[in-house]
Amino acid sequence: MSRVDPARAVPVSRRMAVALVLASLLGLLAFGWPLVVQPGATLADGTDAPLVLGVVLAAALGVLFVGLGDGGIDVKAVAMLGLLSAVGALLRPVAGGTGGVETVFLVIVLGARVFGPGFGFVLGSTTLLASALLTGGVGPWLPFQMLAASWVGLGAGLLPGRLRGWREVAALAGYGAVAALAYGWAMNLAFWPFQLGAGTAISFVPGDPVPENLRRFALYSLATSLAWDLGRALTTAVGVAVLGRPVLATLRRAAVRAVFGAGPGRADEREGPVAGQTRATGAP
Repeated sequence: MSRVDPARAVPVSRRMAVALVLASLLGLLAFGWPLVVQPGATLADGTDAPLVLGVVLAAALGVLFVGLGDGGIDVKAVAMLGLLSAVGALLRPVAGGTGGVETVFLVIVLGARVFGPGFGFVLGSTTLLASALLTGGVGPWLPFQMLAASWVGLGAGLLPGRLRGWREVAALAGYGAVAALAYGWAMNLAFWPFQLGAGTAISFVPGDPVPENLRRFALYSLATSLAWDLGRALTTAVGVAVLGRPVLATLRRAAVRAVFGAGPGRADEREGPVAGQTRATGAP
């Protein structure tokens, strides 16, 4: 492999980094605003979902447009994004989340690893959106799922690029397990303030100190969803460990053949001096 990985469909420019940071900050606000508002300011259950959906779609489109403007995303990268989103949407109903078994994160983690963090951020959103439309899973939970999956893809794309072979697969499997757990806790946080009502030992209390509410949230997550989160983490880690190397190799071959984001000069550089001489002389 060369020092510059040609498979990176969305290299992170300064504008791309700013777009990803802003999108993540808006996402943190969408998930955590109940922890910092005053009593009486809490929205009713589900009334903030359309606002979060708007934030998620705007963030994904913003990252995509920045990539297009910087020349990092071309039509071939967009086509690959559509293909992987469709594959993830088809894989998700295989397990349907039964017992915490989730297969959709395999596509997101491996695709983001090959094509970069910007691509992974958008892939997380588009994959969850496509699968929800396919399975009829559209509801107030969808924008939060899209945003959390975008973070899964973003993190996979930001892992150290020098890892290869079994070290890369092991790192991706470990990351997939941690990310799957974090995804479950993020989804709990999105609905925990509205789900239990007041009066229990693990209920959200508007206006209480943030550490106290976080302690109750941790107890709530352990009591209600730990088994599902562990199942999701185990499924993702085992899936990456078993399928990681062949899928990564296939995606990297496809990326090198497609020459993502390359202008004429970069394409000539990737083809090498022999190809350049062939074009110049007209030799076969």
